[in-house]
Amino acid sequence: MQVRVLSRVRGTQWYVVVTIESSVSVPDAPVHGRAIGIDLGLERFLTASDRSFQERPKFFKSMQRKLKLLQRRAARKQKGSQNWEKAQVEVARMHHRIANRRRDFHLKTAHQLCDRAQTIFAEDLNVKGLTRGMLRKDCVDAAFGQFLSLTEWVCWKRGVYFAKVNPNGTSQTCPNCFATVSKGLEVREHHCPECGYRTHRDRAAAEMVLHRGLENVVSQGLWGTETACQVGLSGVDDLDKWRGARIPNREVGKPAL
Repeated sequence: MQVRVLSRVRGTQWYVVVTIESSVSVPDAPVHGRAIGIDLGLERFLTASDRSFQERPKFFKSMQRKLKLLQRRAARKQKGSQNWEKAQVEVARMHHRIANRRRDFHLKTAHQLCDRAQTIFAEDLNVKGLTRGMLRKDCVDAAFGQFLSLTEWVCWKRGVYFAKVNPNGTSQTCPNCFATVSKGLEVREHHCPECGYRTHRDRAAAEMVLHRGLENVVSQGLWGTETACQVGLSGVDDLDKWRGARIPNREVGKPAL
């Protein structure tokens, strides 16, 4: 057993973390049930392949004015004085409040995903790269890395299969015919000139994430010999129902007789 004592908000809040080691092994959740793919973004925080989406709360921006006011007050105090220390504590509390609100939102969103699906696929984002671009403040405020880590932890606790897929080209590929559809960030609608498929850009990316996730679990032998294309064309997003109702040697894309 290991015990750690942590200090937060300049020593005004204390936490005790107790870690207990056990020889009991908990098996990873298998691929099963309803499967969805999720796409993370700044217009919408999360868009799922099942047409659902989650708006992005702007935690830092919504409280930035008050935070600047507290920082300005702290800067006017004589450094090292009691009033300066009190002002620094107020600034630290505001940062702590913002972080807590963000973490609470991430945890609730992760649980909502687990309520809707038993298999979840997400993009394996380069979080460090996102924090270096023009939208770095928005990306830091959204904290995609923290959300993916918390979602993986929540899925493990609730017996939901979670895996990350290659994010390259998910928004530039048609999930219906897999043709390349190049578009800039300002284009918010996906319209494939090859098959005519039209939907929201983020939803098309989420559908591609789902397709790649299913292909990965098939190639790794985690879920039979079916293909993601077969599952997608069947119109069934529940993997257990698909496996129970499928017809052997059925030609892909044609309805069962």
